[in-house]
Amino acid sequence: MAKQNGTGRAADFVVDTLQQRIQSGVLADGQPLPSERNLIEEFGISRTVVREAVRMLSSKGLIEARPRYRPVVRKLGFDSAVDAVSSIVSHLLGQPGGVKNLFDTRIMIEAALVREAALSADKDNIAELKRALEANASAIDNSDLFYQTDNRFHEVLHEITQNPVLPALHRAYTTWLAPHWSKMAQLPERNRENYVAHRRIYEAILMRDPDVAEAALREHLQSAWSQVHKTFGEI
Repeated sequence: MAKQNGTGRAADFVVDTLQQRIQSGVLADGQPLPSERNLIEEFGISRTVVREAVRMLSSKGLIEARPRYRPVVRKLGFDSAVDAVSSIVSHLLGQPGGVKNLFDTRIMIEAALVREAALSADKDNIAELKRALEANASAIDNSDLFYQTDNRFHEVLHEITQNPVLPALHRAYTTWLAPHWSKMAQLPERNRENYVAHRRIYEAILMRDPDVAEAALREHLQSAWSQVHKTFGEI
């Protein structure tokens, strides 16, 4: 039977041990954790301690825990790291200025991304951005589909650098801000304005002009924020 270290709680020791097994591959991505009974027997702990350890592993993004299912190991990556802080971010978004602060960071990140895209995007990147833009144009009269294609256009910008942190951040922003965006009026006229803004960004990248690309991006997202402000006021 494994013994608890002298300074930590029983749950801390279980978490440390299982985390080492996950990181070493002994517990592989997609593999269920040992059953509660097995963990109780291995570590000599109570069911309460097992459940606390599972909660802690879930908060670290190391497992996916769902009611009535055995927890499953998650692949370690930036998505799981972002997921681990989602509950904290959701709380912060409820505070005054929380949504605005998050949106401002998105503007700063994407302003840098479009500059980088204008300077270094290859023909495959340009082709993927063009496909996203064309899908966006086709969806102008379907607001639900337009929202999806809008996200895809911005997602491509995050993929161009091939830095895995950036797509994970984009997915996080989309998830965190979606509850607010979904409450806004869905208007084809606004969709068209957003499409035109996307086209200007694309054209600036195509012309290899980082200054124009950044200016177009900032104008686009600041206009988007003004619509949010009209709907929700100070958030």
